[in-house]
Amino acid sequence: MATVAVTDATFDEEVKNSDVPVVVDFWAEWCGPCKQIGPALEELSTEMEGKIKIAKVDVDSNPNAAAAMGVRGIPALFIFKDGQVVSNRAGAAPKAALQSWIEDAI
Repeated sequence: MATVAVTDATFDEEVKNSDVPVVVDFWAEWCGPCKQIGPALEELSTEMEGKIKIAKVDVDSNPNAAAAMGVRGIPALFIFKDGQVVSNRAGAAPKAALQSWIEDAI
């Protein structure tokens, strides 16, 4: 499964009401570190299909979801499980570190 683009309008439905844990990546097109982790998140969304969903929120187009989560810098990653945040981190990281963080949280 590829990553899912989420908007302010679909955030609750796609993230908070999901049957599986969701990793939310708050990002922007102009953000270099966001582009660094993008391919790793795409790979993880395929490798961990059925265990997690990875959602991407463009903060420029969807400022309300980012503001509601208190996002001040990007990339900002949050893991939601049963509609609640169970973990979060900021900044870029290698794929292995992201995978370990996700597995520990879910």
